[in-house]
Amino acid sequence: MDEVPLLEIRNLNKVYENGYHADRDVSFSLPSGKLVGLIGPNGCGKTTLMRCINKMHALTSGDILIDGESVLPKTPAEVARIVSNVPAELTASFGLTVFETVMLGRYPYLKNMWWETEEDESMVVETLKKFGVYHLQDRALNMLSSGERQRVMIAKAYVQNPRLMLVDEPTSHLDMKYKLDVMEYLRAMVKQDMTILVAEHDISLMARYCDLCVIMKKGELVAVGDPKKVITEDLIRDVYEVEASVGTDKDGEIFVLPKKYIGEYSL
Repeated sequence: MDEVPLLEIRNLNKVYENGYHADRDVSFSLPSGKLVGLIGPNGCGKTTLMRCINKMHALTSGDILIDGESVLPKTPAEVARIVSNVPAELTASFGLTVFETVMLGRYPYLKNMWWETEEDESMVVETLKKFGVYHLQDRALNMLSSGERQRVMIAKAYVQNPRLMLVDEPTSHLDMKYKLDVMEYLRAMVKQDMTILVAEHDISLMARYCDLCVIMKKGELVAVGDPKKVITEDLIRDVYEVEASVGTDKDGEIFVLPKKYIGEYSL
């Protein structure tokens, strides 16, 4: 008997009210226990796809299944118990502390309207320690560095105890140290009963840390597979319109070195 995929996207289409077709007939599936990179140029449909998965956006057509069950008839609270979300930008923190922010991740499980249980509090404390931000628990979120804030937001998603975690551009504003720091945390978080889908522009970083890569271009799926097999110079040329050198270092890790843009400029 074939194992049911953790995530299955079936012929997903998303057309916005202005007629823009953001995602076109996208279909793929992912097993559990994987760190998966979602890569492609700006405007290729990555963020739209993730917002469809967590029901922030309604599909135009198609279906999204988690553990073989469609998310379409589920309520937002039901989806939040199986899918957690780390957005690319934190739009507002409303003066919340680090502890209060991470506790928000437990809200889909609250049995009372306002009061957390001792179990919720214990889970949050352990998670703060796990992510190295326990000493910051009483500090306002907007007073943290970008790297610290990103770890707090990932901790918030982690305490939801999801089957699928969606992480949108986690390293976009981070320096080299914190890029690696965040990816190490994501790599360590993957477990047999959870998959993490990361939308990211740094191809070399994704190739190094991810088990699989999902590659998109102009709203369409280009490839899904082992980054060491699917990330090639031909693929970079096709997807990004860039000539690049793709090689491996002495440790066998892939690197991508962009060399020249070969598309048309419009000045």
